[in-house]
Amino acid sequence: MSLHRPECFTAFDGQRRLASGALVDVALAVKRAGQRAAAIAIFSDATGQPIDLDLRGSDDEIVARLPASAAAPPRGRGRPKLGVVAREVTLLPRHWEWLNAQPGGASASLRKLVEAARRANGDKDRSRAARDAAYHFMSAMAGNLANFESASRALFADDRLQLTALVGAWPGDVRDHILRLAFGDGVVPVDPANANR
Repeated sequence: MSLHRPECFTAFDGQRRLASGALVDVALAVKRAGQRAAAIAIFSDATGQPIDLDLRGSDDEIVARLPASAAAPPRGRGRPKLGVVAREVTLLPRHWEWLNAQPGGASASLRKLVEAARRANGDKDRSRAARDAAYHFMSAMAGNLANFESASRALFADDRLQLTALVGAWPGDVRDHILRLAFGDGVVPVDPANANR
């Protein structure tokens, strides 16, 4: 889940995937669905959480109301043109002393520490975020389906083969989206005997 990849969203009309892509494209596809639009759920692929959009009015009005990012932080102090946002950090006095003694000061030192941690833990952080997104989506769309509990355990155990087997009989679009969120855009092994598409 790189911060530099464009955010992707997916809309479901019941258990059928309606559209996937940039928020503007998904929102307009849902609007074109007409009367059914009220029953369509839109999910952030980054978080697996549903989002609400106001789809009233013309295409231009809808686009104007769309957030720049579904998870955009509020703008405040800092240097926004550089992407720097001021927030409060609480540390012990010895931590502040160490940070202030570093070349570039506390802010530069904190940025370096965060970047080093991101590099060291990047794969683990991406894997956790993908698993969490898959779980949120799976809870919303498949929480009442057979094997949900076992599938959740397999997801959190990072057991791709077991998860794939447990969700094999679920509606195809829901199953495929869960596996894509959990394991990326690669080929997902699906037992043809269990495929229901």
